[in-house]
Amino acid sequence: MIRRRSLGAGLALLAGPAVAQGAAEGWPSRPIRLIVPYSAGGGTDVIARAVAERAGQRLGVPVVVDNRPGGAGNLATGIAAEAAPDGYTLLVGNIGPIAVNPSLFRNLRPDPAEALTTVTLLAAAPMLILVNPKVPATDLAGLIAMAKARPGALNYGSAGNGSANHLAGAYFALRAGIEIQHVPYRGAGPALNDLVAGTLEMMPATIPSSIGLVRDRLVRALAVTSATRVPALPDLPTLAEAGVPGYEMAAWYGIMAPAGTPRPIVDRLQREIAAALSAPDVRARIADDGAEPSGNSPEAFAAFAAAERRKWAEVVRDARITVD
Repeated sequence: MIRRRSLGAGLALLAGPAVAQGAAEGWPSRPIRLIVPYSAGGGTDVIARAVAERAGQRLGVPVVVDNRPGGAGNLATGIAAEAAPDGYTLLVGNIGPIAVNPSLFRNLRPDPAEALTTVTLLAAAPMLILVNPKVPATDLAGLIAMAKARPGALNYGSAGNGSANHLAGAYFALRAGIEIQHVPYRGAGPALNDLVAGTLEMMPATIPSSIGLVRDRLVRALAVTSATRVPALPDLPTLAEAGVPGYEMAAWYGIMAPAGTPRPIVDRLQREIAAALSAPDVRARIADDGAEPSGNSPEAFAAFAAAERRKWAEVVRDARITVD
Protein backbone atom coordinates (compact mmCIF):
# COMPACT_ATOMS: atom_id res chain seq x y z
CA MET A 1 0.00 0.00 0.00
CA ILE A 2 2.73 2.45 0.95
CA ARG A 3 4.81 1.67 -2.15
CA ARG A 4 1.78 2.15 -4.41
CA ARG A 5 1.01 5.53 -2.89
CA SER A 6 4.64 6.63 -3.06
CA LEU A 7 4.67 5.88 -6.80
CA GLY A 8 1.41 7.77 -7.24
CA ALA A 9 2.81 10.76 -5.36
CA GLY A 10 5.89 10.72 -7.56
CA LEU A 11 3.81 10.74 -10.75
CA ALA A 12 1.77 13.64 -9.39
CA LEU A 13 4.96 15.61 -8.83
CA LEU A 14 6.13 14.87 -12.38
CA ALA A 15 2.78 16.00 -13.79
CA GLY A 16 3.11 19.32 -12.01
CA PRO A 17 0.96 21.39 -9.67
CA ALA A 18 -1.93 21.57 -12.14
CA VAL A 19 -2.83 17.94 -11.41
CA ALA A 20 -3.04 18.56 -7.66
CA GLN A 21 -5.03 21.73 -8.23
CA GLY A 22 -7.45 19.85 -10.48
CA ALA A 23 -7.93 17.14 -7.85
CA ALA A 24 -8.88 19.80 -5.32
CA GLU A 25 -11.41 21.62 -7.51
CA GLY A 26 -14.91 21.25 -6.16
CA TRP A 27 -13.66 19.92 -2.82
CA PRO A 28 -15.41 19.44 -0.50
CA SER A 29 -18.74 18.40 -1.96
CA ARG A 30 -19.83 15.82 0.63
CA PRO A 31 -19.36 15.15 4.39
CA ILE A 32 -15.84 14.63 5.73
CA ARG A 33 -15.17 11.73 8.10
CA LEU A 34 -12.94 12.54 11.08
CA ILE A 35 -11.70 9.30 12.62
CA VAL A 36 -10.97 9.35 16.36
CA PRO A 37 -8.86 6.43 17.65
CA TYR A 38 -10.67 6.19 21.00
CA SER A 39 -14.20 5.98 22.36
CA ALA A 40 -16.47 8.96 23.00
CA GLY A 41 -15.77 10.93 26.16
CA GLY A 42 -11.97 10.75 26.17
CA GLY A 43 -9.62 13.69 25.68
CA THR A 44 -9.08 13.01 21.97
CA ASP A 45 -12.83 12.85 21.36
CA VAL A 46 -13.47 16.04 23.34
CA ILE A 47 -10.93 18.03 21.33
CA ALA A 48 -12.16 16.55 18.02
CA ARG A 49 -15.76 17.51 18.67
CA ALA A 50 -14.79 20.99 19.82
CA VAL A 51 -13.29 21.65 16.39
CA ALA A 52 -15.37 19.49 14.01
CA GLU A 53 -18.58 21.52 14.05
CA ARG A 54 -16.93 24.91 13.47
CA ALA A 55 -14.55 23.52 10.83
CA GLY A 56 -17.52 21.96 9.04
CA GLN A 57 -19.32 25.30 9.02
CA ARG A 58 -16.31 26.94 7.41
CA LEU A 59 -15.88 24.15 4.85
CA GLY A 60 -19.57 24.09 3.99
CA VAL A 61 -20.02 20.37 4.68
CA PRO A 62 -20.45 18.35 7.90
CA VAL A 63 -17.33 17.02 9.59
CA VAL A 64 -18.56 13.78 11.13
CA VAL A 65 -16.67 12.30 14.08
CA ASP A 66 -16.21 8.53 13.71
CA ASN A 67 -14.97 6.84 16.91
CA ARG A 68 -12.92 3.76 16.07
CA PRO A 69 -11.31 2.47 19.31
CA GLY A 70 -9.10 -0.60 19.36
CA GLY A 71 -5.55 -1.77 18.85
CA ALA A 72 -4.04 1.08 20.89
CA GLY A 73 -5.08 3.48 18.17
CA ASN A 74 -3.54 1.35 15.42
CA LEU A 75 -6.97 0.33 14.12
CA ALA A 76 -8.00 3.91 13.39
CA THR A 77 -4.58 4.73 11.98
CA GLY A 78 -4.86 1.79 9.59
CA ILE A 79 -8.34 2.81 8.46
CA ALA A 80 -7.16 6.34 7.71
CA ALA A 81 -4.03 5.11 5.94
CA GLU A 82 -6.08 2.85 3.66
CA ALA A 83 -8.64 5.53 2.78
CA ALA A 84 -8.58 7.32 -0.55
CA PRO A 85 -6.31 10.40 -0.37
CA ASP A 86 -9.08 12.72 -1.47
CA GLY A 87 -9.64 14.87 1.63
CA TYR A 88 -12.81 13.09 2.74
CA THR A 89 -11.16 10.95 5.44
CA LEU A 90 -9.10 12.53 8.20
CA LEU A 91 -7.58 11.21 11.43
CA VAL A 92 -7.06 12.78 14.81
CA GLY A 93 -3.51 11.60 15.44
CA ASN A 94 -2.14 11.81 18.94
CA ILE A 95 0.88 10.93 21.02
CA GLY A 96 0.04 7.22 21.29
CA PRO A 97 -0.51 5.97 17.73
CA ILE A 98 1.80 8.52 16.10
CA ALA A 99 4.74 8.91 18.52
CA VAL A 100 4.71 5.87 20.82
CA ASN A 101 3.34 2.88 18.93
CA PRO A 102 6.14 2.73 16.34
CA SER A 103 8.49 1.89 19.25
CA LEU A 104 5.99 -0.16 21.25
CA PHE A 105 4.75 -2.48 18.51
CA ARG A 106 7.33 -4.43 16.56
CA ASN A 107 7.07 -4.23 12.78
CA LEU A 108 4.13 -1.84 12.99
CA ARG A 109 2.34 -1.54 9.65
CA PRO A 110 1.45 0.87 8.33
CA ASP A 111 4.08 3.21 9.71
CA PRO A 112 2.19 6.45 10.35
CA ALA A 113 5.19 8.53 9.29
CA GLU A 114 4.95 6.99 5.82
CA ALA A 115 1.21 6.35 5.46
CA LEU A 116 -0.11 9.70 6.72
CA THR A 117 0.55 13.35 6.04
CA THR A 118 0.31 16.07 8.66
CA VAL A 119 -2.26 18.86 8.39
CA THR A 120 -2.16 20.81 11.66
CA LEU A 121 -1.70 20.40 15.40
CA LEU A 122 -5.02 21.02 17.13
CA ALA A 123 -3.95 21.36 20.75
CA ALA A 124 -1.71 20.06 23.51
CA ALA A 125 -2.92 19.30 27.01
CA PRO A 126 -1.12 18.25 30.18
CA MET A 127 -2.50 15.31 32.11
CA LEU A 128 -3.72 14.90 35.67
CA ILE A 129 -2.78 12.15 38.09
CA LEU A 130 -6.19 11.11 39.41
CA VAL A 131 -7.33 8.74 42.14
CA ASN A 132 -10.69 7.48 43.25
CA PRO A 133 -11.85 9.51 46.28
CA LYS A 134 -11.79 6.37 48.45
CA VAL A 135 -8.03 6.03 47.96
CA PRO A 136 -6.51 7.25 51.24
CA ALA A 137 -3.69 9.21 49.57
CA THR A 138 -4.50 12.91 49.55
CA ASP A 139 -1.31 14.00 47.79
CA LEU A 140 1.24 12.52 45.38
CA ALA A 141 3.71 11.67 48.14
CA GLY A 142 1.01 9.61 49.84
CA LEU A 143 0.23 7.78 46.60
CA ILE A 144 3.90 6.97 46.05
CA ALA A 145 4.16 5.70 49.63
CA MET A 146 1.13 3.46 49.03
CA ALA A 147 2.68 2.05 45.86
CA LYS A 148 5.99 1.38 47.59
CA ALA A 149 4.22 -0.37 50.46
CA ARG A 150 2.30 -2.61 48.02
CA PRO A 151 4.47 -3.14 44.92
CA GLY A 152 2.33 -4.05 41.93
CA ALA A 153 -0.96 -3.81 43.83
CA LEU A 154 -1.95 -0.28 42.80
CA ASN A 155 -3.70 -0.30 39.42
CA TYR A 156 -4.11 2.45 36.86
CA GLY A 157 -6.29 2.65 33.77
CA SER A 158 -5.59 3.90 30.28
CA ALA A 159 -7.25 4.36 26.89
CA GLY A 160 -5.27 1.35 25.67
CA ASN A 161 -1.75 0.08 25.19
CA GLY A 162 0.47 2.88 23.92
CA SER A 163 -2.04 5.63 24.78
CA ALA A 164 -1.00 8.84 26.49
CA ASN A 165 -2.48 7.53 29.75
CA HIS A 166 -0.41 4.35 29.51
CA LEU A 167 2.74 6.30 28.76
CA ALA A 168 2.13 8.80 31.54
CA GLY A 169 1.59 6.02 34.09
CA ALA A 170 4.63 4.04 33.03
CA TYR A 171 6.80 7.15 33.00
CA PHE A 172 5.48 8.10 36.45
CA ALA A 173 6.40 4.66 37.78
CA LEU A 174 9.88 4.97 36.27
CA ARG A 175 10.59 8.41 37.70
CA ALA A 176 9.03 7.68 41.11
CA GLY A 177 10.69 4.27 41.47
CA ILE A 178 7.45 2.38 42.01
CA GLU A 179 5.69 -0.65 40.52
CA ILE A 180 2.05 -0.19 39.47
CA GLN A 181 -0.30 -2.36 37.40
CA HIS A 182 -1.51 -1.15 34.01
CA VAL A 183 -5.13 -1.92 32.99
CA PRO A 184 -5.83 -1.02 29.33
CA TYR A 185 -9.33 -0.09 28.15
CA ARG A 186 -10.87 0.63 24.75
CA GLY A 187 -10.80 4.37 25.33
CA ALA A 188 -10.36 6.83 28.17
CA GLY A 189 -14.10 7.19 28.73
CA PRO A 190 -14.68 3.62 29.96
CA ALA A 191 -11.54 3.79 32.09
CA LEU A 192 -12.69 7.02 33.74
CA ASN A 193 -16.07 5.43 34.44
CA ASP A 194 -14.31 2.62 36.30
CA LEU A 195 -12.12 5.13 38.16
CA VAL A 196 -15.26 6.90 39.39
CA ALA A 197 -16.82 3.54 40.32
CA GLY A 198 -13.73 2.49 42.25
CA THR A 199 -12.76 -0.46 40.03
CA LEU A 200 -9.59 1.50 39.28
CA GLU A 201 -7.58 3.22 41.98
CA MET A 202 -5.60 5.62 39.81
CA MET A 203 -5.47 7.02 36.29
CA PRO A 204 -3.46 9.65 34.44
CA ALA A 205 -6.03 11.49 32.29
CA THR A 206 -6.13 14.50 30.04
CA ILE A 207 -7.63 17.64 31.47
CA PRO A 208 -10.34 17.90 28.77
CA SER A 209 -11.63 14.42 29.59
CA SER A 210 -11.50 14.68 33.38
CA ILE A 211 -11.75 18.25 34.64
CA GLY A 212 -15.53 17.98 35.02
CA LEU A 213 -15.09 14.92 37.22
CA VAL A 214 -12.52 16.78 39.31
CA ARG A 215 -14.78 19.79 39.74
CA ASP A 216 -17.70 17.53 40.69
CA ARG A 217 -15.41 15.74 43.19
CA LEU A 218 -16.03 12.37 41.59
CA VAL A 219 -12.26 11.90 41.35
CA ARG A 220 -9.35 13.53 43.19
CA ALA A 221 -6.50 15.20 41.27
CA LEU A 222 -3.08 14.94 42.91
CA ALA A 223 -0.76 16.57 40.35
CA VAL A 224 -0.48 17.87 36.78
CA THR A 225 2.14 16.60 34.31
CA SER A 226 3.13 19.97 32.84
CA ALA A 227 6.24 21.94 33.78
CA THR A 228 4.09 24.70 35.26
CA ARG A 229 0.70 24.80 36.93
CA VAL A 230 -2.35 25.16 34.71
CA PRO A 231 -4.79 28.10 34.95
CA ALA A 232 -7.77 25.73 35.01
CA LEU A 233 -6.53 24.23 38.32
CA PRO A 234 -4.12 26.80 39.79
CA ASP A 235 -3.84 25.13 43.20
CA LEU A 236 -2.79 21.78 41.79
CA PRO A 237 0.99 21.16 41.96
CA THR A 238 3.08 19.81 39.12
CA LEU A 239 4.65 16.38 39.52
CA ALA A 240 8.03 18.05 39.89
CA GLU A 241 6.69 20.20 42.73
CA ALA A 242 5.04 17.14 44.30
CA GLY A 243 8.23 15.09 44.48
CA VAL A 244 8.92 13.63 41.01
CA PRO A 245 11.62 15.91 39.58
CA GLY A 246 12.15 15.99 35.84
CA TYR A 247 8.69 14.68 34.98
CA GLU A 248 6.96 16.55 32.15
CA MET A 249 4.62 15.48 29.37
CA ALA A 250 1.53 16.56 27.48
CA ALA A 251 -1.02 14.77 25.39
CA TRP A 252 -1.46 16.27 21.95
CA TYR A 253 -3.92 16.01 19.10
CA GLY A 254 -3.47 16.80 15.42
CA ILE A 255 -5.24 16.37 12.11
CA MET A 256 -3.68 13.95 9.63
CA ALA A 257 -4.73 12.74 6.19
CA PRO A 258 -3.80 9.74 4.01
CA ALA A 259 -0.44 10.11 2.28
CA GLY A 260 -0.89 11.51 -1.20
CA THR A 261 -3.71 13.89 -0.31
CA PRO A 262 -3.32 16.85 -2.73
CA ARG A 263 -1.46 19.75 -1.19
CA PRO A 264 -4.21 22.29 -2.05
CA ILE A 265 -6.64 20.22 0.03
CA VAL A 266 -4.15 19.95 2.90
CA ASP A 267 -3.59 23.71 2.81
CA ARG A 268 -7.32 24.44 2.76
CA LEU A 269 -7.89 22.10 5.69
CA GLN A 270 -5.11 23.75 7.66
CA ARG A 271 -6.47 27.24 7.04
CA GLU A 272 -10.05 26.39 7.95
CA ILE A 273 -9.15 24.34 11.03
CA ALA A 274 -6.77 27.06 12.24
CA ALA A 275 -9.58 29.59 11.78
CA ALA A 276 -11.96 27.32 13.70
CA LEU A 277 -9.43 27.09 16.53
CA SER A 278 -9.20 30.90 16.58
CA ALA A 279 -12.95 31.34 17.07
CA PRO A 280 -13.42 32.78 20.57
CA ASP A 281 -15.95 30.15 21.67
CA VAL A 282 -13.86 27.21 20.42
CA ARG A 283 -10.65 28.65 21.86
CA ALA A 284 -12.33 29.34 25.20
CA ARG A 285 -13.80 25.84 25.33
CA ILE A 286 -10.43 24.23 24.68
CA ALA A 287 -8.56 26.54 27.06
CA ASP A 288 -11.16 26.08 29.80
CA ASP A 289 -10.47 22.36 29.60
CA GLY A 290 -6.76 23.00 30.17
CA ALA A 291 -5.55 22.55 26.59
CA GLU A 292 -3.61 25.02 24.45
CA PRO A 293 -4.94 25.48 20.89
CA SER A 294 -2.45 25.50 18.02
CA GLY A 295 -3.38 25.41 14.30
CA ASN A 296 0.21 25.42 13.04
CA SER A 297 1.45 24.61 9.53
CA PRO A 298 1.75 21.07 8.12
CA GLU A 299 5.56 21.41 8.21
CA ALA A 300 5.62 22.59 11.83
CA PHE A 301 3.33 19.75 12.89
CA ALA A 302 5.50 17.23 11.00
CA ALA A 303 8.65 18.45 12.78
CA PHE A 304 6.88 18.33 16.15
CA ALA A 305 5.59 14.79 15.57
CA ALA A 306 9.05 13.59 14.52
CA ALA A 307 10.62 15.08 17.66
CA GLU A 308 7.95 13.45 19.84
CA ARG A 309 8.59 10.09 18.19
CA ARG A 310 12.31 10.33 19.01
CA LYS A 311 11.63 11.44 22.60
CA TRP A 312 9.16 8.70 23.46
CA ALA A 313 11.22 6.00 21.78
CA GLU A 314 13.81 6.70 24.46
CA VAL A 315 11.19 6.59 27.22
CA VAL A 316 9.75 3.29 25.95
CA ARG A 317 13.25 1.83 25.98
CA ASP A 318 14.35 3.21 29.36
CA ALA A 319 11.07 2.47 31.14
CA ARG A 320 10.87 -0.94 29.46
CA ILE A 321 7.30 -0.24 28.46
CA THR A 322 5.72 -3.27 26.83
CA VAL A 323 2.33 -4.13 25.41
CA ASP A 324 0.31 -5.85 28.15
